[in-house]
Amino acid sequence: MSYPVFRGAGYVLVHTPDMIIKNGTTCTVEQEINPDSEFLKEVGSKIRSYEEVVNYLPNQVYIGNERPEALADLKLPWCEVEHKGERRGKFGQIVPQDEFIALMQISDAFELVKLSEEFVSNVRPTIEENYPELEPFFGLLKGSDISDAEELCASHTAQGLYHEDKLVGYVKRAHDVDVNLNAHTMFENLVVKASGVVSALELLRSSGISKDEIDYVIECSEEACGDMNQRGGGNFAKSIAEMAGMTHASGSDTRGFCAGPTHALINAAALVKSGIHKNVMVVAGGASAKLGMNAKDHVKKGLPILEDVVGGFAILISENDGVHPIIRTDSVGKHTVGTGSAPQAVMTALITQGLDRLGLKIPDVDVYSVEMQNPDITKPAGAGNVPEANYKMIGALAATRGEIEKKELKSFIAGHGLPGWAPTQGHIPSGVPYIGFLIDDLTGGDKNRAMIVGKGSLFLGRMTNLFDGVSFVAERNPGVVEEASSISKDEIRKIIAESMRNIALNMIEE
Repeated sequence: MSYPVFRGAGYVLVHTPDMIIKNGTTCTVEQEINPDSEFLKEVGSKIRSYEEVVNYLPNQVYIGNERPEALADLKLPWCEVEHKGERRGKFGQIVPQDEFIALMQISDAFELVKLSEEFVSNVRPTIEENYPELEPFFGLLKGSDISDAEELCASHTAQGLYHEDKLVGYVKRAHDVDVNLNAHTMFENLVVKASGVVSALELLRSSGISKDEIDYVIECSEEACGDMNQRGGGNFAKSIAEMAGMTHASGSDTRGFCAGPTHALINAAALVKSGIHKNVMVVAGGASAKLGMNAKDHVKKGLPILEDVVGGFAILISENDGVHPIIRTDSVGKHTVGTGSAPQAVMTALITQGLDRLGLKIPDVDVYSVEMQNPDITKPAGAGNVPEANYKMIGALAATRGEIEKKELKSFIAGHGLPGWAPTQGHIPSGVPYIGFLIDDLTGGDKNRAMIVGKGSLFLGRMTNLFDGVSFVAERNPGVVEEASSISKDEIRKIIAESMRNIALNMIEE
């Protein structure tokens, strides 16, 4: 059996300090209900500079300049660890805010984004230098008279774009009465699209694949675009493909809260394995609403605002090339409607279903990639160390099944787990941050098998109280690719049918 492979991965972080206060829900809600709060007075002084964000070790892990293991023995908080980082890494880059605002305008197909002439003049050289792939769209980057910006923002006709605490432009609403096309929503949608475009470009760069070879794109962020008649109808995927120059690709959006990316990867693998498409890109932009989500707790504990980046990623799934890690499409585990919401039941369904199907034990998987939330962010907010909690449950499940001794639990976590390093962007941490390293580990590294686990909180949509989750196993490629048959399946069926007919006729004659 020939399995699809992970061929490449790209990762992006966008430093958006002004958006924390102007667009993150924690700050905007506080401005609405308690505008004179001490938190709002203090939050501005707790925002990190671009240099500090680049030097932050978990961010360097995210873009591939450091291994996750570099965090394992470091004492929290990691934001106090001195480290020298780089803007660009093996898997991607950390984008500064001014460039990203310009990219939002370039990504705007309906002239909703207006930027000041001064801002555009200052940022244009870096855009042209750093994003040559977007040259066909450089004409969309243009300055305007924005003297009406404050008035439009005050009337909620537009959403302000700020850089260094200065109003440099705005996003206009796309419809007079449609709430799904108001300025706030269009702003969030353009953040998703622009960060998704950069993620796609980083994947194309790192994988070396031609943009013309991409057949299909699946976008799996937590936002949804549409209008009043089809709210959430999409399609971020095709809009990202258009910007990235993937002219031979089609696409669609997949949603599943935090589990969405793993669902999307399974769907992509199925499309490739079935032969429908040869190369499928799974991509997700980031969520501006989640900037500074736990800022109140960080400020209370004297920490900087650590949720200061919009995240993005793109992953390429292709036909088996005999080299890259294979995706075992026969190993999928799933949280069913009947699974229930008890943590042990959820973990049992996700971890053991696929392994039992393959005849494997829990310790046979070298590394598990779960919800790779950065504990530097979550522990001060009272959410604990999320990856560690998941690994404890997996280890306990292995002990319950008699696959390890209880005394081996600590060593199991150390040997099969990873410290969290991903920003709390919901869908971004859910299994996928490790895939760039997975490709390395399961080709030139010392690992042979990994499991990607995605979990989601469906109750957030107020439609069901169910949790959600899916998982699958990836393995080192054995180097044997199933040879394509010289005749099609339909031709084989015809030959079999003709043979059966001849046999039947012979029996009648006899």
